[in-house]
Amino acid sequence: MRPSLLRVARYAWTSPNTVVGALLGLCLIVPGGRVRIVSGVMEFSCGLVGRALSRAPKSLRFCAITFGHVVIGINEAQLDAVRPHEHVHVRQYERWGPFFLPAYLLSSVWQILQGRRAYRDNVFEREAYATARCQPVSRRFPA
Repeated sequence: MRPSLLRVARYAWTSPNTVVGALLGLCLIVPGGRVRIVSGVMEFSCGLVGRALSRAPKSLRFCAITFGHVVIGINEAQLDAVRPHEHVHVRQYERWGPFFLPAYLLSSVWQILQGRRAYRDNVFEREAYATARCQPVSRRFPA
């Protein structure tokens, strides 16, 4: 398959999840969010919503989340910090397509049933941390 056709196929395969991410991201633009494209991935920073999330209970906080070819992050600094990790998730979406989210959730459930941590022991997160060679980002978020 030609490289351009392969790229189109990857975007098509991940499109159901990308649409979800884009819709969520567009909702963040109104209250001060921003969007930029980095290496073919739309990155949304949360603006005012990100500031509110940084004050949320620890169980609700996150640095960034990926949906297909969309990454939503608390702010631009956090997006810069976690980009290698989140781009591993983009590649995972390219492999799993619409099955990524169910597979991710099943991995988390399996970890819980095995007495492990749902997030850190999730096979997708382990791959992202190992591949990106990064440590978990601090739970402290700049305003």
